[in-house]
Amino acid sequence: MIDDFLAGDLTEVEAAVRAAAAAEIMPRHRQLAAHEIIEKNGPHDLVTTADRLAEEHLTASLSRILPGSVVVGEEAVHADPKVYGALGGDAPVWIVDPVDGTRQFVRGETGFCTLVALAHRGELLASWTFAPARDELAVAVRGKGATVNGTPIRSGSPAPGAVLRVAMSHPDYTTDAQKRALLGLRTEGIEARPCGSAGLEYLAVARGDLDGIAFNWEYAWDHAAGLLLVTEAGGTQATLSGAPFRVTGGNDLPFTAARDRATADRILTALRADL
Repeated sequence: MIDDFLAGDLTEVEAAVRAAAAAEIMPRHRQLAAHEIIEKNGPHDLVTTADRLAEEHLTASLSRILPGSVVVGEEAVHADPKVYGALGGDAPVWIVDPVDGTRQFVRGETGFCTLVALAHRGELLASWTFAPARDELAVAVRGKGATVNGTPIRSGSPAPGAVLRVAMSHPDYTTDAQKRALLGLRTEGIEARPCGSAGLEYLAVARGDLDGIAFNWEYAWDHAAGLLLVTEAGGTQATLSGAPFRVTGGNDLPFTAARDRATADRILTALRADL
């Protein structure tokens, strides 16, 4: 079933992603009322009406597009953590972050996106990264490469000896222990900065505008779409142990995604240096 689906016309998924953004996200961009913004676990962990309604829209449309599939969305898991277990099941899974970069969205900025990935038994098969305020849609399909608005992209490689530009977990979202785990990036040869929208940071790596990322949380909705996008653009990814990142969890953190293997190795070496 899943192979036939991937071999078919996937533009219906693109249409569903665009429709959810058009109906539920963009009408609220720079138009949010105070009651439409809620703190989940603190002042930096926000959810808006746009997040909830866009996820509901996508859940309905994606389930219809691929009968028998299930949806693991950020807001659904917040309401019922058991939903996350579907990532390890036998059914195809849509992994959804309706608004990645909610803080930027709340501020009225353009640095947010909708993330959708399709996985089966832990393997990433396809992904869609849509930045509606910028009208950019990145698509990756396993074994078929990556595109932005239909144009193929490649991650390429940094110039030999160049200072690496790396986006890392934002301090507002990390514990003290997680901050310490990233201290190795504060070293000569690496220029590290806090990340914005994770999905857009992955897109920057995939198109060669950023050399790598280093994150120390593993929620699948933040990473699934971007990991496939980077690898299909010619990049790579690995956890601290050197093993590939698993969307089902249990990873050795932090992990990296980078433009090429040499860059990933440099980042992992720096991360290990402070252990």
